[in-house]
Amino acid sequence: MNIITKGFQDDINKFQNEDTWLNLGGAVLKIVAIMVIANIIVRIGKVAIHNIFKIRNLSPLNTTERREDTLSKLLDSVLTYVVYFIAIMMILSVLGIDVKALLAGAGIVGLAVGFGAQSLVKDVISGFFIIFEDQFSVGDHIRIGQFEGNVETIGLRTTKIKSWTGEVHILPNGSITQVTNFSLNNSLAIIDIAISYGEDIEKAEKVIEEALKTMPNQYEELTKTPELLGIQTMGPTEIVLRVIAETLPTKQAGVSRAIRKDIKLLLDENHIKAPNPNLFLYKSGSEQSK
Repeated sequence: MNIITKGFQDDINKFQNEDTWLNLGGAVLKIVAIMVIANIIVRIGKVAIHNIFKIRNLSPLNTTERREDTLSKLLDSVLTYVVYFIAIMMILSVLGIDVKALLAGAGIVGLAVGFGAQSLVKDVISGFFIIFEDQFSVGDHIRIGQFEGNVETIGLRTTKIKSWTGEVHILPNGSITQVTNFSLNNSLAIIDIAISYGEDIEKAEKVIEEALKTMPNQYEELTKTPELLGIQTMGPTEIVLRVIAETLPTKQAGVSRAIRKDIKLLLDENHIKAPNPNLFLYKSGSEQSK
């Protein structure tokens, strides 16, 4: 009991000592100062990052908006992680913890984990180069292998793609070897219009060309006036005229349907008929002899 009482009395004396409270107060002030400075550095760094991208917009070598958003968010995250990691190490040093020994131990553990997590390292490195090289960005319509859809998120480890039917595919970045990006350049809508053999082809072409001239004012997805190429094929019952239209990226499907409908209504107004399906019945030789 005497030993316990003596130890308890030493603790009381330590807390009653002014130096103890001065040291504790100094440590608390240092920790608060470290966190405040870290927060200020992060905020200033984020503002600087976004201002750098704004300055690049004024130069002839500016990047696209989609890449700016992806890179700025990535740099914001990296800056936050690095600054707060350093702040935590400084706080541990203030608390009297040997940071060098801690980092050395963490390095050995990290090395051991690295050998067992090579696929994870591969995913992270691949994700970095996907973002750095601007292979695709959030919102792009892409195809990776058998999966096609819009990019929901891009992380350093995985990429999420949402198909038009609603499924979300999560792909490790290390497994992405080939990517088809449909959002980088304008798309091409191809519209085939079938008319009957008995119709006036020149009249049909003139009607269609007059209609195409007005379509850029109707559809903002069009980048220029659609073009009538002429006769594409000559089938058993119809002549097919082909129209092409350059659209904004991934907008070709909707534009094709709209133009096809407009041309069909216009041909009906000008009494230009589509081919009627013909059904032929053939009798066998035994039935003909009877």
